[in-house]
Amino acid sequence: MRIILVCVGKVREPFADDIAHYERLLGRHARLETIELGEAAADGDARRAVAKEGEAISKRIPPDAFVIVLDREGRLASSESLAALLEERRQAGRDVCFVLGGPFGLDRSLLERGDERLSLGRVTLPHQLARVVLLEQLFRAHKIVLGERYHY
Repeated sequence: MRIILVCVGKVREPFADDIAHYERLLGRHARLETIELGEAAADGDARRAVAKEGEAISKRIPPDAFVIVLDREGRLASSESLAALLEERRQAGRDVCFVLGGPFGLDRSLLERGDERLSLGRVTLPHQLARVVLLEQLFRAHKIVLGERYHY
């Protein structure tokens, strides 16, 4: 099983070191592929930017992947339930694709396309911080599935 992250926005400080750290740790347990897409220029119209980003994201989602869209209004999941979800997908032999929007969020078409809408909490996180949290939780999920201790 591959884990694919389709993300809007390039990694910048202060998040770059944390993202690299969790990508390294997760890479020991899973095949991780990160696809970074540029932020569309808003030019005063955030909806148009979100629509452009949505088109670019849609083109990069593997057709047979189980798609999990990060959305503040999505299902709240515990670390254990995320671990169970990933293990189910692994046993089914399906890649998992996580979709993270940019600073203006995700196009409605992507929210509807996802097999699952997942929330990292009801607060709004900067999209780069959401990426750090997601990577940490994916690493934690793998440790849970393996029955290993996790302490950081």
